[in-house]
Amino acid sequence: MSWESTADYYSLVNRMTRERLGGSHSAPLILWSVDFEPITHMQAEGRWDEAGKILTEAARRLEGAGAEAIMICANTLHRMADQVQAAVAIPLIHIAEATAAAVKATSVRRPLLLGTRYTMEEAFYRDRLASLGVDVVVPGEVDRARLQRMIYEELVRGVINPQSRAALLQIVGAERAAGVDGVILGCTELGMLVGEGDIRVPSFNSTEIHARAGVEFALGDS
Repeated sequence: MSWESTADYYSLVNRMTRERLGGSHSAPLILWSVDFEPITHMQAEGRWDEAGKILTEAARRLEGAGAEAIMICANTLHRMADQVQAAVAIPLIHIAEATAAAVKATSVRRPLLLGTRYTMEEAFYRDRLASLGVDVVVPGEVDRARLQRMIYEELVRGVINPQSRAALLQIVGAERAAGVDGVILGCTELGMLVGEGDIRVPSFNSTEIHARAGVEFALGDS
């Protein structure tokens, strides 16, 4: 939902399309950018129905403009994925389903889920993963609070803090010692802070995975 991760999505989808098709190809897409500030307050105050109305209205307008599928470019706002899907006739490409497929294609069996408090603590995301055969571990309360602060006070505002990067890697290191064998970057901004080479176990960047799922749909692979 932040324009920071929206820009990443736009870049990834176009780069992946060019890699597949060559030349000067780019992705034909329709982008709906929301004002994220009001949505952050709706999330914090539990006003999910209001946020859902914003997303369903955006989805209907995208469908009316000719979109053939919908992607909600955020993990947390997939809390309303079923509501959005019910509002349109075109398919919704679900970020948790794409991420689960990526995990299942590897030998990882006990991944650590990192994201907002809502994504880590509520059932909508973890249960979707579990229904697809991926059971995740979440960090403890203190670390969940640290991640929430990193995301909402820094990353969605474009702030890349080396101390936060070190803190995130510390969280991963502690959970690795406790037995996790992979990491799901389950917030579309977390890839701004760490890359695949920073984490010493297989990592799954939900932004990249979701973008690729969109490209595969557009090019007729799924």
